[in-house]
Amino acid sequence: MNRSLAPFLVVCGIALLCGWAVSGHKRDHAPAADFRATEDLAPAVKLVDDHLAQEWRDNKLTPAEMAPDLQVLRRLMLSLMGTVPSVEEVRQFEADNQPDRVGRWTQMLLNDRRYADYIAQRLSRCFVGADDGQFIVFRRDRFNAWLSEQLHNSTPYDEIVRKMVASKGLWTGQPESNFITAAQANDDLDENKLATRSVRAFLGQSMDCAQCHDHFFAEWKQHQFAGIASHFGKTKVALGVFEDKEKVFKVQNRKTLEDEVVEPAVPFHSDWVPQEGKEPRQQLAEWFTHPENRRFERAIANRMWGLMFGKPFIAPVDDMPNPPEKPDVLDLIGRDFRQHNCDLRRMVQVIVSTRAFRQASDHSATDPEEVDRLTNQWAVFPLTRLRPEQVIGSMLQASYIQKIDQNSHLFVRGNRFFRERDFVQAYGDLGDQELVDRAGTIPQALLRMNGEMTRDTIKIDPLSSANRISNQCDTNKDVVELCYLACLARRPTAEEEAHFLDELGDRKGDAREVIVEDIFWTLFNSPEFSWNH
Repeated sequence: MNRSLAPFLVVCGIALLCGWAVSGHKRDHAPAADFRATEDLAPAVKLVDDHLAQEWRDNKLTPAEMAPDLQVLRRLMLSLMGTVPSVEEVRQFEADNQPDRVGRWTQMLLNDRRYADYIAQRLSRCFVGADDGQFIVFRRDRFNAWLSEQLHNSTPYDEIVRKMVASKGLWTGQPESNFITAAQANDDLDENKLATRSVRAFLGQSMDCAQCHDHFFAEWKQHQFAGIASHFGKTKVALGVFEDKEKVFKVQNRKTLEDEVVEPAVPFHSDWVPQEGKEPRQQLAEWFTHPENRRFERAIANRMWGLMFGKPFIAPVDDMPNPPEKPDVLDLIGRDFRQHNCDLRRMVQVIVSTRAFRQASDHSATDPEEVDRLTNQWAVFPLTRLRPEQVIGSMLQASYIQKIDQNSHLFVRGNRFFRERDFVQAYGDLGDQELVDRAGTIPQALLRMNGEMTRDTIKIDPLSSANRISNQCDTNKDVVELCYLACLARRPTAEEEAHFLDELGDRKGDAREVIVEDIFWTLFNSPEFSWNH
């Protein structure tokens, strides 16, 4: 082999490996389904706004002022893409002078492949957990890719759920069947695991305690849990997922200690279960998604609210109380969701259009109790820590001027895939408990300050934003502004600008590059960078 070609071939090999890792399989490149709201969002948004406004009046709360559009764009992209906007997108957004640019950008972002890929990853943790599952029979990459396709093509959410619960076939050829195989343990399918996960994911409630005994606090009984689990009792995983009519589901009687056969049953509204022409899992899927099952739309409304705000409307997101007699915000959003064919994109648009989402994170109140009341009543946008994938996603995006998406260079996409995976593992993967309150840790802070990935994202190289900002900006003022736009999606305050202008002084060339790297490092390690406001 010609030794001069060796480095080139190595680079090509790495690029191909990155491409394989990023795609995981051959993806369908069909264009996104057109997204056009069939009706104006205003009526649904008004109902939510009026409901919250009444709550504020009843509690004598003055809501926060509206946030600047650029701040809303940052929180919007963190929610939908897991990253801050690129400088390229900030420039395009600011050049948009049409009315309600946030609303129109929301619609545009929902058609972006990044939305489908990112939200698929978030929802899959709720559907199939965050562990690796059974080797060979569980393929997370195939499941995520399938779910992303469903979101990209705007498949109704209730249809997605029915496909997962009633899925059949090989886990590679019918990727939705990974919902079932995620519960495979050696040669056995864990029906109890499927029951607990299904109820948590699709009804937002926990029956876990009822697996062994009647729930101490909630209404759930052990026989009700067994009835749910029994729907998976005839399911078998061998050369694919299929129904074995000879298989029976048994549980041990606590009194006699003998195994008893349990038939499929639901804990309430058995009239929602189709009685003919359906296999047990199909019956359960129809019951979960029944148009009158109020818990179903409340569960997904609460989870999507949590993904958009960083915290759910009701916590814990998968252990909600029974629906209240008087409709609340989740009911208002859920009702509109049902009326529009269980359209998740529309649900996101409704949430983004509310005053609650677009108001500021700061408030004139200084009393801690008052601040808590404002936050608990959604009268101020809540401050929450970014999840690990949002932290590294924002760092990587800030290191490029253009947006990183499916059209980016293969090397750039591969670099993001591997760095994000490694960073999340080192930072602390939150598993399927992404929406719980959590505090930052010293190791996490040290990782951002001194970690190799931080050093790599701020260093000067031909493709980096730090390089382009350092060498292509005419003035130091432009340098500081672009650093802030890249990292925080805002311009520096007068005090911040003065500080860094003094640091830059009359430095040129390599000396200027060092200061630009320092600015990026400082902003990456600022409290503002790792929060959602």
